[in-house]
Amino acid sequence: MKKRHSLISASAAVLTLTLALSACSNDGSEGGDGGGDGAGHSSGARISHIHGVGIDPLDGKLYVATHDGVYTPDKKGAPQLVGDRKDDFMGFTIAGKGRFLASGHPAPGRDAPANLGLIESTDSGVSWKDRSLTGEVDFHSLEYAHDTIYGYDSTNGLLRVSENGERWEKRAELTALDIAVSPDDPDTVLATTESGLVRSTDGGRTFGEGAQPVTAFVSWAAKDALYGVDPAGKLSRSADGGKSWKETGTVPGGAPQALTAIDAKRLIAATQDGVYESKDGGRTFAKRLDVASGGGH
Repeated sequence: MKKRHSLISASAAVLTLTLALSACSNDGSEGGDGGGDGAGHSSGARISHIHGVGIDPLDGKLYVATHDGVYTPDKKGAPQLVGDRKDDFMGFTIAGKGRFLASGHPAPGRDAPANLGLIESTDSGVSWKDRSLTGEVDFHSLEYAHDTIYGYDSTNGLLRVSENGERWEKRAELTALDIAVSPDDPDTVLATTESGLVRSTDGGRTFGEGAQPVTAFVSWAAKDALYGVDPAGKLSRSADGGKSWKETGTVPGGAPQALTAIDAKRLIAATQDGVYESKDGGRTFAKRLDVASGGGH
């Protein structure tokens, strides 16, 4: 039996939800006109409303998906717009060398449907093409594992799964902020909800009851390296797939906006004041990019 989980009451998750909703309102008060400055332009660039972070295995660079485009640090460490699209990139994941998957909304003034569906880049974010569900879906979380795309469809409140990025299977209905897939088992899927972390053992067709603590974002890098960050920035690691947790540290900068575990020790996390990197499993962090104050998921 499918079970729907509300995300709108637990006090620990209210801040995270508020930040998420603020990034969804594409009213033209923020963002570009669809033109953008093109790759290489970073003077005066300020980023906020981060929705995803990752490291491209092609070049080893950090990429940050925001309300106003995808950015990477330039040689001086300042945000540099990748390509010329300043869309509101919501769900975002790096699926391989130079291959990015994303979703979201077009920049104000750009002639495109309000929901981008699944879009894909094969040149590290310089250009994008529509793949599927254009105009129908806004994915707020995307994961690529086991040659399969898992997406949380925030428009319809359900999990979708696709092997080719074109045909999608609808799975469980739920209200979630983030999802993670076991690197060892394609049927084990986790989702962060108001009632805690919920687990599926049938590929996201059904989910069990929420388990405490309440977690905002999760990322599963290895069998014994599942990371979760709570709405206050406390980072924990689980070696048993989320059944038990051990606190490893706190991500600096306030409420989290995104979390990606590159491997068992290396983490990228975005918070209200910066994008941070840890190379020791979350015990210490170094800032990689500044984030404009007031940004949120």
